[in-house]
Amino acid sequence: MSFLEIRNVHKHYGNVEVLRGINLDVEEHQVVCLIGPSGCGKSTLLRCVNGLEAISAGEIRLEGDRITGPGVDLDRLRREVGIVFQSFNLFPHMTVLQNVTLAPVQVLKIPRAEAEERAMGLLRRIGLEHKASEYPDRLSGGQQQRVAIVRALAMEPKLMLLDEITSALDPELVSEVLNLLRELASEGMTMILATHEMGFAKEVASKVCFLHQGVVHEEGPPEQIFGNPQKERTKEFLSSIIEAGRL
Repeated sequence: MSFLEIRNVHKHYGNVEVLRGINLDVEEHQVVCLIGPSGCGKSTLLRCVNGLEAISAGEIRLEGDRITGPGVDLDRLRREVGIVFQSFNLFPHMTVLQNVTLAPVQVLKIPRAEAEERAMGLLRRIGLEHKASEYPDRLSGGQQQRVAIVRALAMEPKLMLLDEITSALDPELVSEVLNLLRELASEGMTMILATHEMGFAKEVASKVCFLHQGVVHEEGPPEQIFGNPQKERTKEFLSSIIEAGRL
């Protein structure tokens, strides 16, 4: 049994089928990078794992427990599976500290003083403790994204999902966020990332999955996918990435 098991997952919106039978296993402490062209289903898959989208068919299990379909406790699921988006989604009327402590206090019922102490520890770790009383619009994009990641980490999730989290950032801010992900990976955080950062995927991923037309078209260790892809469509995609200077 794998830590996360995705079995024959389909998702359609009306007549449009976005996921057409996704099968994927993720082991604990793995970093799995989802790559592929826009519209291939990467973001939709992450949203299905977190319960933000209901799947149309198939099954997803986390540590053996079914997390899709009728009767699933979505509140519990979202406590265990954190998700961070490309738009930071920080509450603009709350300070950084309030953003990070809101869910632990409201959802986990952690005493505020304890939640604030934990939040300050996380902010210290990313070098932003001095921004705790600032509002999000006073932070750079890279700082806001790191706070969004820390807000998810404050819930102590078993699994982190990261959806193109660097795509809205200026190039010089991307490294701030990727450095934090490298640190989390080295500590054993289980993560699934939808990403266009091929160099990062090549360096950090335990497994790379190339999605095409709503299925996992090819998967394997990064050295295989980037160095010796087996499928023609994977080769075409990576050639275009290399041509664009992104690998």
